[in-house]
Amino acid sequence: MNYDECLRYLADLGHELRGVKFDLVAIQRMLAELGQPHLRYPTAIVAGTNGKGSTCAMLASILHCAGIRAGLYTSPHLVRVNERIQVGRREIADEAFADSLTDVVKAVEQLLRQKALPQRPSFFEFLTATAFLHFAREQVDFAVLEVGMGGRLDATNVTEPRVAVITNVELDHQEFLGKTRAAIAWEKAGIIKPHRPVISGSDNLEAAEVIRRKCREVGAELLELPRAAEISNVRNREGYFTFDLALSGSHFRELAPSLAGRFQIQNATAAVAAALSLRQQGFTISIEAIDEGLHEAKWPGRLEVAQERPRIILDGAHNPAAAEALATFTREQFQGRQVRLIYASMKDKAIEEISELLFPLASEVYLTQAPLARAAQPEEILQRARYRPDRVVIEPVPGQALEAAIQASAEEDVILVAGSLFLVGAIERYQQEKEAALEPSSSWSAMRL
Repeated sequence: MNYDECLRYLADLGHELRGVKFDLVAIQRMLAELGQPHLRYPTAIVAGTNGKGSTCAMLASILHCAGIRAGLYTSPHLVRVNERIQVGRREIADEAFADSLTDVVKAVEQLLRQKALPQRPSFFEFLTATAFLHFAREQVDFAVLEVGMGGRLDATNVTEPRVAVITNVELDHQEFLGKTRAAIAWEKAGIIKPHRPVISGSDNLEAAEVIRRKCREVGAELLELPRAAEISNVRNREGYFTFDLALSGSHFRELAPSLAGRFQIQNATAAVAAALSLRQQGFTISIEAIDEGLHEAKWPGRLEVAQERPRIILDGAHNPAAAEALATFTREQFQGRQVRLIYASMKDKAIEEISELLFPLASEVYLTQAPLARAAQPEEILQRARYRPDRVVIEPVPGQALEAAIQASAEEDVILVAGSLFLVGAIERYQQEKEAALEPSSSWSAMRL
């Protein structure tokens, strides 16, 4: 198949939660048919409700700066599926993507003929196998894997990672992972392997105890960041934070993550802890590489500044914990400035609680809809919202919602785009298409706050 044919094949599989199966049988058989590519390089795996993508991006950047050829597998993508699979900070090329996915499809077809698979694998399983195969073909030295959902039965959870990281445990995907933090923590703790080091950033007592118990059961060494990390000298530089860190006998001064938001201090600390664990295992990772890697990491769609005047900020913020972090950032950085919010959500998200966190920030709320079947309609969002803003604009098309907000804004105003990474992706795609029809000097580009 060529690249376009691959995209059509994936589209026919449906969205990522369609066909989700709570076992690892399909991915294990797919990888066995492909020659076990996931066992040809060491890995790190990162789970968590929020921050796992940022942590993965920072850890992969640290490895890159240390001279380690690192693969990075993340989800979801914002605009192009290629974003999910990177080697050495470069997205997989269209041709390489087509080559690897085609071979995965051939392997699946063979397994289906042999009745070794009961049904066609899911979208996510196809992509995960494609990433593992591509990393093997690229002969990576290491691969950093972001869990898609949960951990225990996620398709990424088929390696013996050199380090497992759990960033935090909050309420999300409850219909799949459980109704309590303890139940969700048990699913995320499924990435913990016998006698392999574990980094935990969870500060929830109930969740932390679940993780501790799992580590005791399998003899895994646990480092709990809320207890072990000494963070000091925190400074806010227009939304970007620097801090000093003492951890595992190492001391860092003025670490400066490239990602905005106070919460990135915790994600950066988790990435540093993982890097130090790998260093103790013999990987050559200098203090300078850690410092440089944090400073150079990129992770779009999370407090991403997409335009300066008016300032447009893109952030997924799809669950209450992420929405609270975005609300805190907005109050800290934009006090006294007029804020407009463009909001969309999937139907299964906590719209009621998120509305109470985000809607009061804005003088106007623009309700729109991401281009997915499981996206909530604007009218449904308004009906479910616990906080009813004084001024609401319903515009189902994300690009038109953005244009309306820009037209209503003065240069010094702020426009937040939040509620779903799929909304962020739709806005990114709209702006790219708009730019393609304009002069190259268009002002839309990612920049620092």
